[in-house]
Amino acid sequence: MARTEYDVEMTEGTGGGAPAADLPFRVMLTMHIHPGQEAEFERTWLRIGDQITSHPANLGQWLIRSADEPSTYYIMSDWVNERLFREFEQTPGHLEHRKILHPLRSSGSMVTGARLAFLPGVASTGTATAVAG
Repeated sequence: MARTEYDVEMTEGTGGGAPAADLPFRVMLTMHIHPGQEAEFERTWLRIGDQITSHPANLGQWLIRSADEPSTYYIMSDWVNERLFREFEQTPGHLEHRKILHPLRSSGSMVTGARLAFLPGVASTGTATAVAG
């Protein structure tokens, strides 16, 4: 199968920086939880989260409850690179983590990507000042 321009860019980079394969990798999950199971989902996620964060390639993860959609959560995790994340996906620990959470969710989806840039906001630099009203 012929490689597309996109395939080359994703594995070798655009020439403007590090190859995509060497960039930090972000995984973004959307999880729809069975109504009434939200508190159990949050407790379970926190209880078993160290199965992810204790992996040497994991840079951190976040659990976000949707403000707009009841019973919907977003989970983001950052990884050293895509290759190491894909290796983690096959580990018994990850498979067990998924098995524990699966009964609590009605559906879910995953999107991934190489983290190209981060622009910190003024509030994150510690130099922000309050605006008088």
